[in-house]
Amino acid sequence: NYVLDILIPYPAHLEILVQALRYWIKDASSLHLLRFFLHECHNWDSLITSNSKKVSSSFSKIKNRLFFFLYTFHVGEYESGFLFLRNQSSHLRSTSSRALIERINFYGKIEHLAEVFVRSFQANLWLFKDPFMHYVRYQGKSILASKGTFLLMNKWKYYFVNFWKYFFYLWPQPGRISINQLSNHSLDFLGYRSSVRLNPSMIRSQMLENAFLIDNAIKKFDTLVPIMPLIGSLAKSKFCNALGHPIGKAIWTDLSDSDIIERFGRIYRNLSHYHSGS
Repeated sequence: NYVLDILIPYPAHLEILVQALRYWIKDASSLHLLRFFLHECHNWDSLITSNSKKVSSSFSKIKNRLFFFLYTFHVGEYESGFLFLRNQSSHLRSTSSRALIERINFYGKIEHLAEVFVRSFQANLWLFKDPFMHYVRYQGKSILASKGTFLLMNKWKYYFVNFWKYFFYLWPQPGRISINQLSNHSLDFLGYRSSVRLNPSMIRSQMLENAFLIDNAIKKFDTLVPIMPLIGSLAKSKFCNALGHPIGKAIWTDLSDSDIIERFGRIYRNLSHYHSGS
C-alpha cells in the first residue's frame, strides 16, 4: 500500500485565477474589472486602512472571500483530470466520482483537457486501472492512496508535476509530492469500497432576502467504517478471528507489551490520518 501526500500548489500568477472564470463569465468587461481589482487591491487596502479601520475590516473580509472563491476554481481545474481518468478506466467505479470531488462543476475546458489527456496519457492509461484508488482533499493538501506498486505511484507523481507545469504554468516541484508506504492492511479501514454508503440529504439555500428558496439534493459519504472490512482487517492483523472474537493470549505469548501497543498505535494513526480530512 502506498499513498501520495500532495501539497496543492497555489497559482503562480493572478491571471491564472482569472482564466479559470472565463468559461463561466462571458462578459469580457467583468473579467477586465476583476483583473484591475486583483492587481490594485493592495494599493486600495493601504488607502482604506489610512482612512477608516472599520471600512478596512469590511474590505479585508470581502477580499478574503473573493480570493477563497477564486482559489476554489483553481482547485477545480486541478482536480478535473481525475474525472477523465476515472471515466476512461473500465476498472474504476464512477458512481462515487461526484462525491469525491467536492462541489466542482466541469465546464467547457474539460473538453480541451480530455483531448490533451488522450494524446498524452493514452499509451500509459493501463497504469491507472486501479480498483482501490482513493482520493481525499482537506485544507490545502490532498491524499491519493492505492494498493498498487511503487512504480504506479511514481507514475502518478510524474504526471502531477507535468500537469502543473503545462496547464498551470507552475515550475515543477516534485518535492511537493511525497510517496509513503503504509502497513499491509491499512487501506482496509477506509471503507471507501463497494460497501460505502451515500447518505442523501437536502440543503435549502436562499439566494437573496425575501427571494425564492432552492432545495439542493446532495449525497455525502457515511464516515462510519463498515463493520465487515474492519473485522477483516483486524483478523489479518491477528487481533481477532473472522467472526470478530478476540484471539486467545496463547498466540500473543511471543509478543511483548510494547509490540502489542505499537500495533494498536499504528492502526489508530492510520484511522486518524484518513478520517480527519473534510
